[in-house]
Amino acid sequence: MNIEQAIRDYLPGVLHMSLATCLGNKPWVCEVHFAYDDDLNLYFRSKQARRHSQEIAANPNVAGSIVEQHAKDQKPRGVYFEGIAEIVEEFSKDHPAYKSFSDRLGTDPEIIEDANSEDGHKVYKITVSDFYLFDSRESSPSQKYHLPRSAA
Repeated sequence: MNIEQAIRDYLPGVLHMSLATCLGNKPWVCEVHFAYDDDLNLYFRSKQARRHSQEIAANPNVAGSIVEQHAKDQKPRGVYFEGIAEIVEEFSKDHPAYKSFSDRLGTDPEIIEDANSEDGHKVYKITVSDFYLFDSRESSPSQKYHLPRSAA
């Protein structure tokens, strides 16, 4: 199985990701809409006052899952990741995240002004260090595959 291609084929069908942060040995998880670029960097928008944003400011190490809902009789597949999250500084129409959000979520140019305002929804980039693909659709028995992205 081509793990990277399976991940690339899977991402367009899922709109939400679960994002995990941790501060002071106290983990937190939330749901965010996400976009991604050709290099498989992940992007989401959030206000800096949110708990996950505050925790990222103190500890940029994050993890998460991108899993579509499935019925009991369906074979599951899911993408998991680890990486480093940071605010995108100088967010503009030329940034890959803008095109990703526009194409995927139908956002408009107002997100640029919002992202660059003091109290707006900042754009966060997750540089993924490792992807994991859990697959029971094409793998029998179910398998968990690892795709290191250390060079990313």
